[in-house]
Amino acid sequence: FDPAVLRARVNASLSAKRLHDLELEYVGRLAALNETIERQKQELTRFLSPQVAALISSAEGEQLLAGHRRQITVAFADLRGFTAFAQQAEPEELLGVLSEYHAMMGRAIVEHGGTLEHFAGDGMMVFFNDPVPQPDHVGPAVRMAVTMRERFEGLASGWRKRGFELHLGVGIASAYATLGRIGFEGRYDYGAIGGVVILASRLSSEARAGQILLAQRAHAAVEELVDAEPVGELELKGISRQVPAVNVVALHATAAAAAG
Repeated sequence: FDPAVLRARVNASLSAKRLHDLELEYVGRLAALNETIERQKQELTRFLSPQVAALISSAEGEQLLAGHRRQITVAFADLRGFTAFAQQAEPEELLGVLSEYHAMMGRAIVEHGGTLEHFAGDGMMVFFNDPVPQPDHVGPAVRMAVTMRERFEGLASGWRKRGFELHLGVGIASAYATLGRIGFEGRYDYGAIGGVVILASRLSSEARAGQILLAQRAHAAVEELVDAEPVGELELKGISRQVPAVNVVALHATAAAAAG
C-alpha cells in the first residue's frame, strides 16, 4: 500500500468524523436553545398579556416597542365600594376577593382578544387593536365589558352572603393613541398614552354600579349592536368640555351570541 494515500484517507475519515460530531453538538445546542426560548415565552405569558409576550419575542417587535400611533379602544374597569371594603376586610379576605375578581376578568380579556395594559388593586386597563390589529375593535371591547358584568353578578352574589357589597363599573372610549415601551432600563411596560386613555378612565370613575359607559365615538361604532340609554353630558375630572355618554343596557341577540 501507499503510505501517503493511506494517511490521506485516514485524515479525511477523521475530519469527516469531527465534522459529524460538531454537527451533532450544534443540533443538540440548537434544540436546547429552542427549548429555553419556549420556556421563556411561557414565563412571559404568566406576567404579560399574550399579545405583548409574543411581540417581545418577535422580529418586528422592536419597531412597535419603539413607539407608534394607532386608533385603539380603551376599557377601564374597577369596583364600586372597594375602598370601604379594603378598610374593613381582613387581609386574607381582601386577597381572596381580588384573586376571584382578577381570574374572572382575566378570562374575559383573553376570550375577547384584549391587551391588558395594567391592573392595580381593583382597577384594570385593557385596550384593543394593538399590538394585534383588529378591524372591529370597539365591538370586542363592549362584548368583553358585558361578559364581565354578567359574570361579576355571580361573584357579587357570593360576596354579599359574606357581607361584602361590591359592584363593577366600566368606561370605554375609542380614538388614536401613542403606544410603545414605557419605563426605564430594567423595568419596562407596554402601554398607551393619549386623551382616549384619560377619557376611558374618567368614564369608569363616573360609572355607577353595573354601568358600562361609552363615549360618543365608541357608541357610534356599536350603535347597532347594543341597547343603550343616554346618561347626559358628564363633567369629568381633568376634561374641560362636557362629555356625552351612554350606558350599555344589553347586547342585541346576535351580539350577545358572539359574546358567548
